[in-house]
Amino acid sequence: MPTDQLTIGFDLDMTLVDTRPGIRAAYRALSVETGTHIDADLAVSRLGPPLEQEIAEWFPQHRIAEVSDRYRALYPEYAIEPCLAMPGAREAVRAVRDAGGRAIVVTAKHEPNAKQHLAHLGIEPDAVIGWLWAEAKAEALREYDASVYVGDHTGDVRGARTAGALSVTVPTGPCEADELLAAGADVVLAGGLPDFPDWLAGWRTTNRADQDRADQDRMDGGAGADPGTDPGADVAR
Repeated sequence: MPTDQLTIGFDLDMTLVDTRPGIRAAYRALSVETGTHIDADLAVSRLGPPLEQEIAEWFPQHRIAEVSDRYRALYPEYAIEPCLAMPGAREAVRAVRDAGGRAIVVTAKHEPNAKQHLAHLGIEPDAVIGWLWAEAKAEALREYDASVYVGDHTGDVRGARTAGALSVTVPTGPCEADELLAAGADVVLAGGLPDFPDWLAGWRTTNRADQDRADQDRMDGGAGADPGTDPGADVAR
């Protein structure tokens, strides 16, 4: 759905929501129910990839689908209430709205559970799209014509780059700033989402100035902007 409206995507786990307390509780409940040891603290230290990848660390291959379904069924009871909004999450979504844009959430999480988290915390994006990880996130980012994707994992960087969106990252999940930059992130907000509103305002100002220069070049019969210029290159990291 191409549109001229500004659209910015956000990841969920460890970008908008600190899901560690709830996921830890859900894994512990699953461990008790199945009689299988799960190191819940280790599991929550590497959030991001699809659930099945973590379940495979604790269960044999033939049980992954069954156990994953059971975890998702347990999730609303154990995982929603304990979780907290990440610092700056509500303000980041509000900044997009205040700029006249749309905020969407694109996550690998089971979509109904993602929506419950956001509703519980009073975070109201314009759309929530689940079940997408890494490069697959580009499907939703392209569908909604997102120009920026904000995430905390190298998989989020890959999704943004596959979609042709600017990759803005926060080092609030399992990946450090250097790792995010090495993966190809355009921007790392060192202070996390509290830095996002100011970054967004500066980015929009730069984009408007670039567009004004391009429009003037066309009016003057010039060649336009230098094709080698990276529109994100001037953004402070």
